[in-house]
Amino acid sequence: MAILEARKLTKVVDTGTHRVEILRGVDLSVPVGQFVAIMGASGSGKSTLLGLLAGLDSPTSGNIIIDGTDITNLKEDDLALVRGRKIGFVFQSYQLIPTLTAEENVLLPYELTGGDVGTGTQRARELLKNVGLGDRLDHYPVQLSGGEQQRVALARAFMGKPPLLMADEPTGNLDSSNGAHVLDLLLSLNKQEGTTLVMVTHDLALAARADRLVTLRDGVVISDEVRA
Repeated sequence: MAILEARKLTKVVDTGTHRVEILRGVDLSVPVGQFVAIMGASGSGKSTLLGLLAGLDSPTSGNIIIDGTDITNLKEDDLALVRGRKIGFVFQSYQLIPTLTAEENVLLPYELTGGDVGTGTQRARELLKNVGLGDRLDHYPVQLSGGEQQRVALARAFMGKPPLLMADEPTGNLDSSNGAHVLDLLLSLNKQEGTTLVMVTHDLALAARADRLVTLRDGVVISDEVRA
């Protein structure tokens, strides 16, 4: 069963002087529980594709279906509900709110979707403990290293038990040691939570750990290799 489908996706941007075709008819079907890595050179369209799949941008044409719901033409309020309940996000730049503690950052999206604060607090603390930050609950982002901030972001992404996780270069801002540690934590949590993972990366070592590798070039899928 596919939890995520993209059908004939295109993305065209009009710069005023010419049209840029970023994606040109991309088809993708991701079954439940699969770890998919998306690779491609700069400008291949991989980050644009991830943004469309996550409902953060709209395609020029084509359809995106998440867990049976076609999100392509949803109104923004309905789309926000789907994102809040179905998708977790991990960004390269962490995207933590500087005025909130680690625990509050993890809790925020859960509270925004109407989750129970008491139950949520218990889960947030457990997730932060699982990523090695059980003693950093009250620390603000500025008091945490880059690797620790990304671990907070991981905990936040899994907070609402989303069936689908989207990651955009999650180790891109980290050194090799911290990057490897964050990746290990991400894959461990992903397995533990039973989440489907779609990740954009330029890191061949990271992509080698995926179940499937999709490669883009000039907005077109040129290779789709299932490894497990």
